[in-house]
Amino acid sequence: MKDIYDIIIIGGGPGGIGVSIESKILGLEKILLIEKTDNHSHTIRKFYKDKKRVDKDWQGQAVNLEGNIDFIDGTKESTIDYFDTLLDDHLIDARFNCEVDKVSKDSDLFKVVTSDGEFVSKNIVVSVGRMGKPNKPSYIVPPSLKTQVNFNLDKCSNGEKIIIIGGGDSAVEYACDLSETNDVTLCYRGAELTKPNPTNISAFKTFLDSGKICAKLGMDIDSLDSEHGKIRVEFKDKSSELYDRAIYALGGTTPIDFLKKCGVVVDDRGEPIFDANYETKTAGMFIAGDIAFKSGGSIAIALNHGHKIVSYIQSKSI
Repeated sequence: MKDIYDIIIIGGGPGGIGVSIESKILGLEKILLIEKTDNHSHTIRKFYKDKKRVDKDWQGQAVNLEGNIDFIDGTKESTIDYFDTLLDDHLIDARFNCEVDKVSKDSDLFKVVTSDGEFVSKNIVVSVGRMGKPNKPSYIVPPSLKTQVNFNLDKCSNGEKIIIIGGGDSAVEYACDLSETNDVTLCYRGAELTKPNPTNISAFKTFLDSGKICAKLGMDIDSLDSEHGKIRVEFKDKSSELYDRAIYALGGTTPIDFLKKCGVVVDDRGEPIFDANYETKTAGMFIAGDIAFKSGGSIAIALNHGHKIVSYIQSKSI
């Protein structure tokens, strides 16, 4: 018979790491962490700029860490290093580049079918991020512009004329960072920015007042076209402008299809249904991390999810 794990965690972000480490510290040894990419913390690695500040109290929300993970303010790099150390020190069994195809429940056990084979567990924690499926514009992006239209900063260079589309924290941070060496315009359909945290709002106003950033607020985009190797942006007011690069920072959506493959019941808005212990309608299956938030996400709160879930699982076995 296959080994039976106490918990299988699907997703190697802060929520999944929190569950893994709390499990080992609280005495659950048979743990398996499954991540579809080649390493943990994919969202942080891919969507956070280098040296980005990472605060425990995200957007100024004071968070009291409830568990055993001593997470502190740092940078993208120090956060990844810290999670590396946690996973190594606690000897977490992790399968990277492992795709989950389906999760089913038979009696009291779950069967997880993956690209690496089948695994059996008493409990499942789904901790996949929203940013793994970034929101995209409703209009078609021409294939010829594929390398110039991005959803992160991976391909950015210097001396470019860039338009950033979005009105949240990521959009503002991208704009401020890139404006040091590029001609940057931030475009947002709202007449003012209300989503970013106070620190980012203040920074944006400073950059805007100093002329380092241009802003098109209350302006929506009608379409993108290719023109002599440039991106021609057609705005709703019938004006247009050429850019070297367009970056969309529109947030992410709940991966509904994947949740359904895991047997997670969602509401009519596609959000997972769970209780105060983060347990879904399927007993023994839990939600942690980004997908437990309505918008945005906090690393510290995701770590708290891990402590709450593992403590609850432990309490049921007493």
